[in-house]
Amino acid sequence: MKYVFIILLFLGCCGVGYFFSLKYSRRKKFFNSLIALADKLSLEINFSRERLKVLLQNFDATAKKDLLGIDETFIAYLDKTQELSGDAIFKKADCLKQDEKDAVLLFLKTLGRSDVENQTKEIQTFISRFTEFKKQSDEQQKKYGSLSIKLGVVAGLFLAIILF
Repeated sequence: MKYVFIILLFLGCCGVGYFFSLKYSRRKKFFNSLIALADKLSLEINFSRERLKVLLQNFDATAKKDLLGIDETFIAYLDKTQELSGDAIFKKADCLKQDEKDAVLLFLKTLGRSDVENQTKEIQTFISRFTEFKKQSDEQQKKYGSLSIKLGVVAGLFLAIILF
């Protein structure tokens, strides 16, 4: 019974470490998907001139799940069923920092507000800004993501040795 408890404690510590590392990988995936969405919007606004709501609805489903619900909230805003506020948009996006949330909110607020040429320029500016956030999230994921898993394993081993 003692060995089972020690193994469960070790696995629990490893799970906690893995849970903390998920924050960094979710943030990295979010910015990858956001850059893909902005690229698609930039291209489609120039060439197809389709409505913004249709462009968002036709976005790739695999990348859409990594957007943490901001696309769905923005579509609800376009339908005039929800307001465009930080609290509403970032319900599921707890892994983002405040300055990143502000940049994403500003990006969404500027969509559809100007003519095609200026809109494309604004999107390209936001893409460069999101790329910088992505680089930061890549570095932090490499640094802190693996660190949290390693600390979970070490804490589990430490507790297992103490209890053994």
